[in-house]
Amino acid sequence: MRISTAQYYETTAANYQSNYSKAIATSNEASSLTRINTAADDPIGAGRLLSLGQQSAALNQYGTNIDSTKSALSLQETTLTSIGNALQRAKELALAASNGTATDADRKAYASEMGQIQQQVMGLMNSKDSAGNYLFSGSKTDTAPYLQNSDGTFTYNGDQTSINLGIGDGMTVATNTTGWDAFQQAINTSRTQTTMTAPAVDDGRVVLSNGTIGTSSTYNAKFAGGQPYTVNFLSSTQLQITDALGNDVTAEASQNGVISNANGANQTVSFRGVDLKLNINLKSTDTNPDAVIAGHSFQLAATPDSFNASRSPGNTSTAVITGSSVTNQAAYTNAFPSGGAVLKFTSATAFDLYAAPITADSRPVSSGTVSGGNATAAGVTFALGGGAPASGDQFLIQNNDHQTQNVLDTLGHMVTALNTPIDGNPVAKQNFLGAMESGLGNIDSAVNQIGSAVTSIGARGQSLDNQSATNESLTQANATSQSSIRDSDPAEVMTRLTLQQTMLQAAQLAFSKISQLGLFNKI
Repeated sequence: MRISTAQYYETTAANYQSNYSKAIATSNEASSLTRINTAADDPIGAGRLLSLGQQSAALNQYGTNIDSTKSALSLQETTLTSIGNALQRAKELALAASNGTATDADRKAYASEMGQIQQQVMGLMNSKDSAGNYLFSGSKTDTAPYLQNSDGTFTYNGDQTSINLGIGDGMTVATNTTGWDAFQQAINTSRTQTTMTAPAVDDGRVVLSNGTIGTSSTYNAKFAGGQPYTVNFLSSTQLQITDALGNDVTAEASQNGVISNANGANQTVSFRGVDLKLNINLKSTDTNPDAVIAGHSFQLAATPDSFNASRSPGNTSTAVITGSSVTNQAAYTNAFPSGGAVLKFTSATAFDLYAAPITADSRPVSSGTVSGGNATAAGVTFALGGGAPASGDQFLIQNNDHQTQNVLDTLGHMVTALNTPIDGNPVAKQNFLGAMESGLGNIDSAVNQIGSAVTSIGARGQSLDNQSATNESLTQANATSQSSIRDSDPAEVMTRLTLQQTMLQAAQLAFSKISQLGLFNKI
């Protein structure tokens, strides 16, 4: 086989250039100790590095989410704890006002402080974070969760939406606590009422409180099905309770309806989960207690649903809804939207009732015309005032079934009771004590609900800590994997570089020797 001189030179130069390029690459690798700088260096390894880099970026984002969520939850927990402390002070005031030595002046002072606590609690419920977002409005972070209505009650204006952030692969956690969960679901222990039906004019001898829910399970299972109940006093030592069908259910009352006729005694009658405070107030002229007490009668029932109606800002008329009440229980139960409704007028007299909010697909659940100044829809009669409605007028209707009660309303009721004079009036005092008992029960319920929210925050915090530890382990494993693929072994690189440099030197020497060989050297 013959090899021309030109061919030899070309082949040798090409091999030398290739080896020289490898030596330069190895030299760069020795300087940076990075094995893969471009995908061409190791296509498979570069692909794995890309995947690991994406995982690393996700883990970094998870870490940022965990830190921001911890900060948000910490602020929420601190705020809820402050609310709990304020409510504890409210309980102390209620108990102090209920003792036998407090005067009207004392109670008025307590009412003033109770009102300040109400405003403090409202301010805390409407707290914002450092970015100006409301803590307890759900996803409506630019809307104050609580506003006071014209009737003095308070309405929750947030929603029930949790804002979730990813903290790990396939794992999210709620960063917020909604006011609905923390405050609105507090069980209302005062959702029954008594109404005296006989005598026609209250003589003050028998005072029966509205009652508080003592045992929720018994109340839910038995009370509602038999209401309204009639409580008849047969004598000064015996009462009788009959249900809506006239069945005698006295056996389910404490002590089978036996009561004490001790004058002014504050005694408790328990019936189907409801605790009623009873006072017998005999007069000095009452020589026959049984005769004067017998014939007193009360109706006992769950507090009927109430309604809060507000005008739409776009209404062109001056019409307002002055009152609302259920006038057809069956229609109300079957048709009235549980999440609120919108009463929309199509003329001065015609109207439709929709489930709130109205959308393009909304259909009315009830329609009608105004009669006698009233609009009746879905079993509810709305009294109109302030002039005739105009076509397009809308009123937002929110119903309240009194199963729950936010603590702002509870504090408002207690302030009203504290400001009511009772000195020298035993009947008024007994009513006041009943109001304080109801308020204390609802404050306890609110504190329990807040405690549940704090517990939820704690559980989420524990999840964040656990996932943070997991993410840290994954981050370390990721870094190790990337290093094993990307980084070079210094000893191996230096050995390879030395070998390549030696090979280049040998190639140069061999080329120099061989290039001097030829036939003319033999002549």
